[in-house]
Amino acid sequence: MLIYGAGGHSKVVVDCLYSQNINIDGFFDDNLKEKPFQNFDFFGHYQPTILPEQSLIIAIGNNQIRKEVSQKITHQIGKAIHSHSCISPSAHTEEGLMIFPFAVLQAHTHICKHVILNTHAVIEHDCNIDNFVHIAPNSVLGGGVSVGEGTLIGMSATILPNISIGKWCVIGAGAVVTQNIPDFCVAYGVPAKIKKNLII
Repeated sequence: MLIYGAGGHSKVVVDCLYSQNINIDGFFDDNLKEKPFQNFDFFGHYQPTILPEQSLIIAIGNNQIRKEVSQKITHQIGKAIHSHSCISPSAHTEEGLMIFPFAVLQAHTHICKHVILNTHAVIEHDCNIDNFVHIAPNSVLGGGVSVGEGTLIGMSATILPNISIGKWCVIGAGAVVTQNIPDFCVAYGVPAKIKKNLII
């Protein structure tokens, strides 16, 4: 597996791959000062001709940057799923998924492309998580929750069942979301309230 991104997020991705006995073939990163933390091969800027038969994972925590990078990748996109995560056989997952230790993905949930389910995140049944979402550690999404593209669910946030959160939102750490949140909003608190709109 090739890894795009040599920053802090990549360290956890490496652990996920190692837990599944997947070899790391090297790193790309546009920041040439950001060298891998171990003695892996470092290729610098992305080059589609390097090991084109290998799959690649985009190990970048920032949702917007992860989306931008994904648009120039020609390698096949893989997944990084830790062996200590729990995934229902009826859950549907797409390329680029990163699932960290002890995350739980329940029945009939659909996870789209380049999503991060961080440590101890819990996604209950029948949720729909759109592309480039990041669910931070210890967050809990109740059954039937929908999360739009590019949204960040902060650490230890709780989303009540059947709530819809729009695209490119930020839900603050520890928030309890009890009502739908429209696109491009920042919401936090208990219960969560919309504090401002984002311009993307």
